[in-house]
Amino acid sequence: MLISVVIPCRNEVLNIEECVNAIYNSKLKNGLSIEVILVDGLSDDGTLEVVNDLKKRYSTLIVVNNIKQVTPVAFNLGIKKAQGEFVQIIGARQIISANYLQGCIDTLNTDKDIWCVGGGVENVYQTKESEIIGLAMASSFGVGAGNFRVAKKSEFTDTVGTPMYRMNVFTKIGYFNENLVRNQDDEFNYRVTSNGGKIFLNTEITIKYFVRASVSKLFKQYMQYGYWKVYVNKLHNTITSVRQLIPLFFVIGIILGAILTFFSSIFTMLFLIGISLYCLLAIYFGVKSSSNVSKALRVMLIFPVLHWSYGYGYLKGLIHFFILKKNPSQKSKSLSRG
Repeated sequence: MLISVVIPCRNEVLNIEECVNAIYNSKLKNGLSIEVILVDGLSDDGTLEVVNDLKKRYSTLIVVNNIKQVTPVAFNLGIKKAQGEFVQIIGARQIISANYLQGCIDTLNTDKDIWCVGGGVENVYQTKESEIIGLAMASSFGVGAGNFRVAKKSEFTDTVGTPMYRMNVFTKIGYFNENLVRNQDDEFNYRVTSNGGKIFLNTEITIKYFVRASVSKLFKQYMQYGYWKVYVNKLHNTITSVRQLIPLFFVIGIILGAILTFFSSIFTMLFLIGISLYCLLAIYFGVKSSSNVSKALRVMLIFPVLHWSYGYGYLKGLIHFFILKKNPSQKSKSLSRG
């Protein structure tokens, strides 16, 4: 039985060797084998030179060019090239645990209705700034309860970060939507669940993820998440998850609250109560994220960045797609690499 591992990649010279080695060092039961399809978006930092050396070591490692340099295109190129019964998607900055692939297959084999499975995330921080951002994103206050990044136990969920699918899933519901620069995995997994499939998060298997984020890139990334989430909602004519609306209400509440304070002292009081409550929650979850006072304070400052950027992007998407009835702007398609 063959497992096809698809790696979308661009300019990952520092991480790609460890990523590929971890895949081929997986502990698998007899009868299972691996092929790796690295889909490269025209890397120019030496990544391909490293990969060519790896090809001498691993005969089932192949490279496919992604001239469009778009993530869902990379997914689809790899999947269409794959020969396996199972397809595993792994980012070039993700290092899977030795039991990851076997754990995914074992989970899929427990229930035919499970179409997708993924594991827990262990962040590896490459800068002090990325550590603070990672701590905020590991908080339920930062990204919402139910997000796979904050889950502590194995459970059914609406999406996972490093998914394995049965190959026949793509026959049933199609491939990733190549028009989506962001949220392509959320949109695809929505189709999984809306067509009767289940998604399972198995926290007994893990990936290490090398985080190299910055606050400016984080703002752009989450603004795009909010913006493209509206586009996904429009595609399916539904709200795919309730928690996506909370940052929108946060942004609208700040804007309306600030305006209404000019008209009545009651509105001023309510606005200040709301701001105070938010600050108290940020303090509580910031302290909960780290026992280090300095880190906790800095995490508190990341929370409003996450919430405002996503909510602002969502509001922008509502105006763009529903009021102005436009297609996604070209500017919104430029990625931030966090």
